[in-house]
Parts: sequence; structure tokens; C-alpha cells
Amino acid sequence: MQENSAQTTATTHQTHALPSLSKRARESNPFRAMAIGEEADRMIAQGVDVVKLSLGEPDFGAPQAVRDAMREQCDGRPLPYTAALGIPGLREAIARFYEQRHHVQLDPKRVVITEGGSAALLLALALTVNEGDDVICADPSYPCNRELVRTFGGNIIDVPTSASTRFHLNADLLNAHWTPRTRAVMVTSPSNPAGTSIAFDALKGVCDTARAHNAWRIVDETYLDLADAEPDGSDVRSVLSADPDAIVVSSFSKYWGMTGWRLGWAVLPEAILHEADNLATNYFLCAHTPTQHAALACFMPQTLEECERRRQELLVRRGLALDGLASIGLPVEVEPNGAFYAYFNVSSTGLDAWTFCERALREAHVALTPGADFGPATAHTHVRLSYAASRQAIGEGIARVGQFLTTL
Repeated sequence: MQENSAQTTATTHQTHALPSLSKRARESNPFRAMAIGEEADRMIAQGVDVVKLSLGEPDFGAPQAVRDAMREQCDGRPLPYTAALGIPGLREAIARFYEQRHHVQLDPKRVVITEGGSAALLLALALTVNEGDDVICADPSYPCNRELVRTFGGNIIDVPTSASTRFHLNADLLNAHWTPRTRAVMVTSPSNPAGTSIAFDALKGVCDTARAHNAWRIVDETYLDLADAEPDGSDVRSVLSADPDAIVVSSFSKYWGMTGWRLGWAVLPEAILHEADNLATNYFLCAHTPTQHAALACFMPQTLEECERRRQELLVRRGLALDGLASIGLPVEVEPNGAFYAYFNVSSTGLDAWTFCERALREAHVALTPGADFGPATAHTHVRLSYAASRQAIGEGIARVGQFLTTL
């Protein structure tokens, strides 16, 4: 009798349609880099030798001192909620890091700890974007920016950029695309997908222009500490050097290799901290307690030395990627100087970017990311390669792509 009742309930669930999804869910775009990565993993599970050059995920993992600190946290001690804005020690450590590395004086209370850089972006946009607001960003740029803006009812204004502007905005482009409803400007530097840094004067010009219109400046500096030094050899500068009231978002994922640890931060103007506390409490209560405590080890001298050695290794890998792409007839149009990406044009192959990536995975067993992830301007023409993989993987992957090109 109970079995028949369970069968009836199951049948009822199968025959009745679910309520309709929200508009934002129905209109959300796939994150193709993740989808390609999942397909590559399925192929690997089936015994296929796939070279993954699609995800921006350093193969180093977290620094040793951070791993040791996490093990200490998992010794049976209570791990209660923290304050919504993060533990004081970590906020203070990040503020000291800005002073030592980027020569910016920063009040620790302006640092808000979040569950990854994505949560920092979510919080920044929740604080600044209303229904019907326009938000300007470079095209191509990080895809989650667009989805998060739309989540809060905003409209993305994609500004087409090119190699001539290093795939970044400048004041002229900003003025040409400004609307009466523009509420915020988003910049990611170094860029994802191009791996290029915005020139500091250009960044200052963008911020000055937006501030003159009383619009927010939201700058994603997740890859900042993987950027090359300034042309004069000095440390790379944060936007806070030019615009102290800019909203900065960042993450432990890239420089410290802690992608799966899901820890990031935002630097906010002091005037909006109360509202940020309210939203952070309601959205995610607090970041992961043991990860916050373990991340204190990120700022130990030996950890920073390890991260610098890794950055130097990425420079070697960059050279391998750029030389390899050039050797198979797919040179990049503008060389990256940060992050770990090379963005190359595949128009000469006769394939659009999605077909190129699809066939490269299926036929050459190399995972790459199509430009469609990053906006319409380069959706059909460009492909992103991540050189966060090992030297061997980069060499093998490019060799396979080169062989694939001979079959076209």
C-alpha cells in the first residue's frame, strides 16, 4: 500500500509541470569555459588524454604554509560564524599588503571578506545597481559581470575594444557610450580574457570620467599581483592610487592559487560599509571560517616568496605559449602582461571560435575557451588559451592544435 502510494506520488510529480522559472534564470548565459572543462573531464574519465588549457586555474595549488594552516584549523576546534565582513586579522593583513605591495594606505575596516571574488562582485553590484541602470564594461571581459548586472535589473553596455586599446576602455570610449542612465563602470585589469593591463593613465582617465558623471567605478584587481612591473620597474599600482573611492574586488584564487577555497575581498568606501554589512549578512552570512583563518598564512614572507617564484614560472610559460601559437600561425594581436591568458584570432582558419574549440576538443583533445564567453565583439573570432597549466601541457597542447590545423 505504501509502495503504491509512493508510485502514485512519483507519477504525479512526473506529469505535472513545474512552475515557471524566473526571467533571469531563463535568460542566463552558460559559462562556456566551465562547460568545456566539464566535457574534458568526462573524456578524461573515459580514458581520453585531454590537455586542459581552458580554465584560469593555476596548477600550483595553495602555498604550503596555507595548507598547513588549514590542517590546524581542522583539528576538532569549534568553527563558529565570523562577523559578516570577515575576521579582523585578515582584513588588517590585506590592508598591510596594499601598503607594502601597492603603496596605498588603507583602513582595514574598508576591507570586506567574501566567499571568493565572485561574491565580492555580487556585493559590489548589489550596493550600486538599480533596476534600469546602465553599466559600462569592455567587450571582451569576464562573463559573470554581465550576469550579475542583469541579476539586479541593470543593463550591460558592452563597449567593443580591440588590440589598439589592449582590449580595455579609455575615456574616449567611455564618453562615446555614456547614457543618461549610466550608473557604473566596470574594469578588469589585468584583463580576462586578454591578459593585458590597462595603462595607469588610461585607468585614471576612465575613473575621472565616471566620477565626473557621479557614477561608481568597480575595478576587478583579481590578477593585479600577477601583472608585470610598471615600465619604470616600479610595483604595479592599484586603482586606489588614483581613485581612493573606487570599489575594488579581488580574490585569493589566482595569485595564491586557491581557486577552490572560495575566498576573496572587496575594498569599499567607508560611507557604504553599514549597507554592505547588511547585504553581506543576508546574502552569505560570512565567509568560510577556517579558510579565513588559514588565509592569514598568505601574507607570511615565505608564502609571498613562493608566490613570486610562481609568478616568474608563469612568465616562462607565457613565453612558451606565445612562441608556440606564433609557430602554428596563430599569433596573439597584443601580448599579455599579466594574468595567464593568451587571446588569439582564429579567423584565418575558416572556423568560428566555437567550432574551433569544439573540434579542437573532439579531434585534438585540447580544451580551449571560445570568445563567446566574453562578449559579442570577439565571440566568433577569438579563442582564449590559459597558460596556467604546466610547461609540458602547454607544449603538448599547442603541438596538437598545430596538427589539427593541418587537417582543415
